[in-house]
Amino acid sequence: MGPDLKNVKILLGVTGGIAAYKSAELCRHLVKSGARVQVIMSDAACRFITPLTMETLSGQPVHVQMFDPARRPLTHIEAPAEADILLVAPATADYLARCATGRASDLISAVTLAFAGPVLAAPAMNTNMWRNPATVRNLHTLRDEHGWHIVAPGSGELACGTVGEGRLADTDDILRALTGLLRKDLNGLRILVTAGPTVEDLDPVRFISNRSSGRTGYAIAAMAARRGADVTLVSGPVSLPAPPRVTRVPVRSALEMEQAVLGRAADMDVIVMAAAVADYRPETSAPQKIKKGTDDTMTVKLVKNPDILLALGRLRGTSDRPVVAGFALETEHLVENAQKKRAQKNAHIIVANLAQDALDGDTTRAVIVDDTGETDTGGVSKEALADRLLDICAARCGRSR
Repeated sequence: MGPDLKNVKILLGVTGGIAAYKSAELCRHLVKSGARVQVIMSDAACRFITPLTMETLSGQPVHVQMFDPARRPLTHIEAPAEADILLVAPATADYLARCATGRASDLISAVTLAFAGPVLAAPAMNTNMWRNPATVRNLHTLRDEHGWHIVAPGSGELACGTVGEGRLADTDDILRALTGLLRKDLNGLRILVTAGPTVEDLDPVRFISNRSSGRTGYAIAAMAARRGADVTLVSGPVSLPAPPRVTRVPVRSALEMEQAVLGRAADMDVIVMAAAVADYRPETSAPQKIKKGTDDTMTVKLVKNPDILLALGRLRGTSDRPVVAGFALETEHLVENAQKKRAQKNAHIIVANLAQDALDGDTTRAVIVDDTGETDTGGVSKEALADRLLDICAARCGRSR
């Protein structure tokens, strides 16, 4: 059963990539879900799929040209004013570049510039184009300065014959992100998310840490805020900007993270421990840089860091609040280890993934374990994983999408 989008007014932008043919399926799903869809296409998009196809599926005339005598001259102003959301799928590298610099050189970019509501873009392009520093920079600008929401592309075989990132996200992932933007089903819930690594200092210039990028935790925080929650993000050192409408609390060490989390836990409805907290820290941290000695070896004595997830489990006892979700990064026996961890930590939910599926990249694969069993997400974007986890947390809080 698809999402209920009855009477939601959606501007569907289609730009010129081979993935444009998938916009027809997306449009059909939107209309079938009750949405009122107005399609706007770029000239290049019309080379991959005809406006007649989109007009037939949407039931509305399709706009293409900026200067078309057959339509009203202020369509680029009137269409955005009437829509609830602008969805662009696929969004090409060229379209993203123009929007990042505020250009309005064709109808679809002019409509985008004039639109004051939420923008959801699903990029699709060649892997090298997706990874190009210019595209990365443009995406950061659109997210951070323009407040756009991005459905990250998936990985797989592309039309050019290569295998890698850049494939248009699955229709289900796009619809899930769309409904998450439109529905504030988490409104009023207080959610705390931890993200990133912790850093344990050896001296002022050296430290022990891990490979966590923080992207999963930040995706969860962003999705929770998008769905209306009051979100606090306790973050270790990462290079990611704070998501919109999220209160970020920066920390460095496991001890700092423990203090930040436990000091706020009693006020929270949901706590998601997505951070990769270091298990150990140096027993002492030198006040000055440790000089290289004459010995070929160096011994560093490590002591255990506090187990924050375990402390949360003890804090909640048998209570249903806060809902506590933890993460488990494993290299083997994924489900068995996740089940053990859930029991040992007294957590409601454990999200388990293998190291090779979780580190690096925009996609992941996880098994979500709770008292109802295990759910294998399959290969999904970090945003889609965040959405699914929040669905489970929302259900435990008596919320339903």
